[in-house]
Amino acid sequence: MVAMANPVILTIDDDPAVSRAVARDLRRHYGDRYRVVRAGSGPEALDALREIKLRGEQVSLLLADHRMPEMTGVEFLEAAMDLFPAARRVLLTAYADTDAAIDAINVVDLDHYLLKPWHPPEEKLYPVVDTLLDAWAATPDASAAELRVVGHRWSAPSFAVRDFLARNLVPYRWLLADDPEGARLLAAAGAGEADVPLVVTAEGKTAVAPTETELAALVGLTVAPAEDFYDLVVVGGGPAGLGAAVYGASEGLRTVLVERRATGGQAGQSSRIENYLGFPEGVSGAQLTDRARRQALKFGAELLTTREVVGLTDAGSARVLDFGDGSRIAAHTVVLATGVAYRVLDAPGLAGLTGRGVFYGSTATEAPSCVDQDVYIVGGANSAGQAAVHFSRYATRVHVLIRGADLTASMSRYLIDQLDRIDSVQVHPHTVVAGGEGDDHLERLTLRDTRTGETRTVDASWLFIFIGAEPRTDWLDGTLVRDRRGFVVTGPDLVAGGRRPPGWSLSRDPYHLETSLPGVFAAGDVRAESVKRVASAVGEGAMAVSLVHRYLEAQ
Repeated sequence: MVAMANPVILTIDDDPAVSRAVARDLRRHYGDRYRVVRAGSGPEALDALREIKLRGEQVSLLLADHRMPEMTGVEFLEAAMDLFPAARRVLLTAYADTDAAIDAINVVDLDHYLLKPWHPPEEKLYPVVDTLLDAWAATPDASAAELRVVGHRWSAPSFAVRDFLARNLVPYRWLLADDPEGARLLAAAGAGEADVPLVVTAEGKTAVAPTETELAALVGLTVAPAEDFYDLVVVGGGPAGLGAAVYGASEGLRTVLVERRATGGQAGQSSRIENYLGFPEGVSGAQLTDRARRQALKFGAELLTTREVVGLTDAGSARVLDFGDGSRIAAHTVVLATGVAYRVLDAPGLAGLTGRGVFYGSTATEAPSCVDQDVYIVGGANSAGQAAVHFSRYATRVHVLIRGADLTASMSRYLIDQLDRIDSVQVHPHTVVAGGEGDDHLERLTLRDTRTGETRTVDASWLFIFIGAEPRTDWLDGTLVRDRRGFVVTGPDLVAGGRRPPGWSLSRDPYHLETSLPGVFAAGDVRAESVKRVASAVGEGAMAVSLVHRYLEAQ
C-alpha cells in the first residue's frame, strides 16, 4: 500500500528573504509531519495548488503575504478557496495593512493575520499555527481526503448522500455511474449501476446505499454519546443549538448536542447571510456553522450526528431523552433547539420528483449543475431571496414565485434591493405551482395565477421550495405545552390568569425560556413567538444556558 503524503503547508511571499525565513521556521517545527512548500507569487502558488490537487494530496494551511505585485494575498486566498476550501488561511501583513487584514476576515473567511516580524516564532508564530492545524485536523476532510460518491445524476438516494455530506462539511468527489472511473469503482465493489449510491473512503472502505447513520460513522462523524448522563443536552444543531452548546461547554457544563442530520440547520444552507452582526461583507451559512462547531468542540462539547430524539421523560431530577433506535440519554437539563422544517408543497406530481429536480431548501451541491438553465424558486422570505442571489451566479434565469403582490411583506429590504439589481432574477407575483411532471426527473411545471386561475406550462428541471415553517415537535405531544401550530410555549406565556401550567411542580413561575416541564428550555425558531433570525437564535441559545445555571443552582 502506498503511504499517504504528508499534508502541505503552503507559504507565498514575493520577497525571497522573507519567503525563505517563513519556510525555515515552519520546517523546523512542523517538517516531520507536514510538507512545507513555498511560492514567490500568487499565480505560482495557484499552479502549485493545482498540482497538489491532481496528486490527491491535502493542504492544511495557506500563509500568504498581503502586498504582492501580481496578486495580493487576499486575492490569492480567495482563489485558493475554490481548490482547498478546508485549508486554514493566514495573512502575513505589516502594521499599516491591518485594515485590509480585518476586511479579509469577511471576504475570504480569514482564520488569522500575522504582523511582521513574527519573531520569536515560539511566541508569535507557532502557537497560532498549532491552533489552526489542530482545527484543520479536527475537520472531517482531514480523515477523508478522497471520499468518492458514485451515483446517477437524477437519483434521489444519490442526492441524499451528497446533500448529507455537504451539510456536514465533508468534502467528496462526485462520479457518475456510467463514467469510466465510476464504473471501475462499482466493479471493484462488486456492485452494478442499480446499486448506487456507492461511497468509497480514502482507505478503500465501501458502502452501498448507506443509511445516514452508516454514512456518518463511515466518514468519522460522532454518532454515539461518550456518557450516559450530562449536565445539559441540546437537541438541534442550528444557530440556537450551537449557541447553547458553545456557552454551556465554555461555562463548565458537561454538554452534548444531538442533531438528527447536520449542524447548521436551515441557516447552514444559506449561501450568504449579510445581516449577521460582525460580518459586513456577509458570511456563508457553512462558514458560520463550521466556526461555531469548532468553537463548541474546542470547549469540550460533544456533537452527535444522525441521532433522532423521539421522546422526553421527566425522571425526578433528571430529564431522559429517547432516541429512535431505542437507546436513551439523560441530563439535569435540556435545551430544545430543533428549529423548523420547510412545508411540503402539495401539488400533483411533485412528491415523486423530490431529489430529482424538486428540492426543499437551498442545496449547494446542485448549483453548479444549473449552468445555462432556468431555476424556479418558491417562497418570498429571506431564505428564498438568498437562494435566488446564489443561483443567479449559475443559472440563465432565476424565477421567484410568490403568492403576494411583492416581496416587502416577508423579505428584508437589503435582499429585495439585491434582487432588483440582478437582471437574471425575475419575480412572479400572484403565482403558485399547480403541478409538476417528468420521467426520471422534473421536466415541466404548471404555474397558476392566483387572481385569474389561468395556468401555463413551462419547461423546468430545477425547483427549490422555501415555503412556511413547521416546528419538528410532534414527539413532544402530551409532554410540553405547544401552541396550535406546534411551537413550544415558554416563560410568561405559560402563566394564564395567574395560573401556572398543568403539572408544574415548582413554587416559582417558569423562567423566560423555560417550557412547561421544569429544567427544559426552548430556544430559537422552535419557540413560540420567537424572532426568526440567526442572531436572535444564537442569543436565545446563550440566554438558555444562563437560565440552566439558575435552575441548577436552585436544585
